[in-house]
Amino acid sequence: MTEILGYVRENFILALIIGCEIGFWFFLLAGLVARYPLRSRRVGAALLLCTPLVDVVLLIATVFDLRSGGEATWPHVAAAIYLGLTLGFGHSIMRWTDQRFHHRFAGGPPPVLPPKYGRAKVRYEWAQFGKFALAWLISMVIMAALVLFVSTPAQTELMWKVAMPVMTGTGAAWFVFGPLLTTIRPPRPRRGAQQTYIG
Repeated sequence: MTEILGYVRENFILALIIGCEIGFWFFLLAGLVARYPLRSRRVGAALLLCTPLVDVVLLIATVFDLRSGGEATWPHVAAAIYLGLTLGFGHSIMRWTDQRFHHRFAGGPPPVLPPKYGRAKVRYEWAQFGKFALAWLISMVIMAALVLFVSTPAQTELMWKVAMPVMTGTGAAWFVFGPLLTTIRPPRPRRGAQQTYIG
């Protein structure tokens, strides 16, 4: 019976992560549909404001599960990383989607593609890495708080022995092969190529 309860608890966090991702896209798309095709800005704004609530639900569930004596597993790690990524990249995702809805349903300007060349490409790569750095910081703070204040280091070894170093290594690789390499050798446009980019 104990094994069954442990299995259910572990999969509950994993299922909640999936549910939060679905909830994020549901509120985002529903909010944009209300804002543009249905032309109800108030309803759209209310639905869009619900997108951060899914992160709050996931954080509360993760804290409650660990405080009840659960040992940190990969779903708990994924929850912390997911929260960091959604907070770091969530605004960009919402803006990307909003631009396309605005263009399709409200006669807005065409979406601007990411730059491929020159200084604009360098600025873009640094901006993208900045978002990851924010996501990394948020994830690290969440995992550190779970280790130090919610659970115990013994129960959360997976976080500080594996997840934190792996995510830090991922950030280092992104830095080297993203903004650093692009800054040293920015791609040059082909002759006659033109592109508009708004940073």
